[in-house]
Amino acid sequence: MMGKRHEAIGIKQAIRFEWMQKAANLLLAGLDVKNIRHELHEFLSGRKGNGSEGERSEQTRTFVVNNLMKIWGSPDPDLIPFRDTSLGFLRENPSMALAVHWGMISAVYPFWFNVARQTGRLLALQDQVTQTQIINRLKEQYGDRQTVSRYARFVIRSFVAWGALRDSEAPGCYEKATPMSITEPNLTILMFEAALLATPEAKGTLGLLLNSPAFFPFQIPATTGDFVSQHSERIDVIRYGLDDELLTLKAG
Repeated sequence: MMGKRHEAIGIKQAIRFEWMQKAANLLLAGLDVKNIRHELHEFLSGRKGNGSEGERSEQTRTFVVNNLMKIWGSPDPDLIPFRDTSLGFLRENPSMALAVHWGMISAVYPFWFNVARQTGRLLALQDQVTQTQIINRLKEQYGDRQTVSRYARFVIRSFVAWGALRDSEAPGCYEKATPMSITEPNLTILMFEAALLATPEAKGTLGLLLNSPAFFPFQIPATTGDFVSQHSERIDVIRYGLDDELLTLKAG
């Protein structure tokens, strides 16, 4: 179940929220994979990474289209059930789109999840966080590769574009934006599943998942292991100790 995607970085350009919306909407409209890819190329041909209009090179456009296809259009086979559930939730709850897209991109590209986790950890300790601080922590995990620094910057800029971080007055320094409240319990379960898919071990305690720094842009309500086990076909809940519950992805 787990494999290369946990070691890969993959995100080679900033990914804007509205581009994620476009990809999901094309899927919701019933287009096939070939037509979704074509429509995304057309859509992005006149849009730059900062959201402004203007030509971008075919190579950078292809990077973004490939990312969007891997997230929504044609994810890895083991991620399709999660994609389908996320898409169904998005159809019924369009106001919760930010959290759905965050979960989806985290599952497909665990690098996004890990950049978010390091960002969230730092923001729990201080009011502002610098790009350098985030990247230094990522290098401890991925090694001191130049690609880590470069691609992490794309993810951090994506966080700003999504409204999860705000630019501060100092260049390369960011502040936390007002968190979005998750009010739908089933969305909480989807976010737990995203975290498990982004984790090589595919398991985590309920307490750690509820308070995951990777979900720093959101306020996740308290829930119980019983609720999760009753409402998820893909998560097992294992009780151990007096009040600890371990969530794991079901095999198969």
